[in-house]
Amino acid sequence: MGLDEVFWSEVLGTGMLTLLGVGVVANVLLGKTKGKFVGPDWLLITFGWGFAVMAGVYVAYKSGAHLNPAVTLGIWSSGADEYAPGVEVAFDSTIVYFAGEMVGAFLGAVFAWAAYKDHYDDEEAEAPLKLATFSTGPQIRSYAWNTVTEIIGTFVLVFVILSFVPGGWPSELGPFPVAFLVVGIGASLGGPTGYAINPARDLGPRIAHFVLPFKGKGDSDWGYSWVPIVGPIIGGIAAGLLSQVTF
Repeated sequence: MGLDEVFWSEVLGTGMLTLLGVGVVANVLLGKTKGKFVGPDWLLITFGWGFAVMAGVYVAYKSGAHLNPAVTLGIWSSGADEYAPGVEVAFDSTIVYFAGEMVGAFLGAVFAWAAYKDHYDDEEAEAPLKLATFSTGPQIRSYAWNTVTEIIGTFVLVFVILSFVPGGWPSELGPFPVAFLVVGIGASLGGPTGYAINPARDLGPRIAHFVLPFKGKGDSDWGYSWVPIVGPIIGGIAAGLLSQVTF
């Protein structure tokens, strides 16, 4: 390894460390973040999503467990030849991944609604909080900066995933590294927008919220819905392109 490679490796590693370290302090101390608004329960939410990702990765291991169009696009833009063993990177396979991710996200939200049906029908529960169980939303609505937040969070997710050595460290630990990566992103960068970092994870449940019948659900906030689509797409592609140079 040349000294220039050492330099850029340390730049990227220390930058990632500082980004997430400063981010978690900001989420706890700054006003109007999810860390402040939700309070200590935010940690439960981040761990819940992390373990949810772990479960999804176990179930979808045959397809490479993308679970996220941003990850699919990140792998595509990284120059990889295959999405999973025997699955060539091509237009038709990309569309199949997108379709599977969207349908799965929608159905998962429907089953979650069914599990909590009586609670969703409780008219004492506020409509914005019901929507928040399905999809993300910003604490301070600023579409440009909300998009930047989603770009950065998704970049971290996809870039770190692409740094894993296939069959080696930390891939040999299975889904656990990705699960804790999602926890870390939520704790550090989830404060402003709720960290969709996944177009399917936000859009699929948002559609479910729109079509499911329950009392007092309010609107589905379609005005914001493009942010957790555009931001993660840009972040995922950027991570894939940079990975060509760094890994």
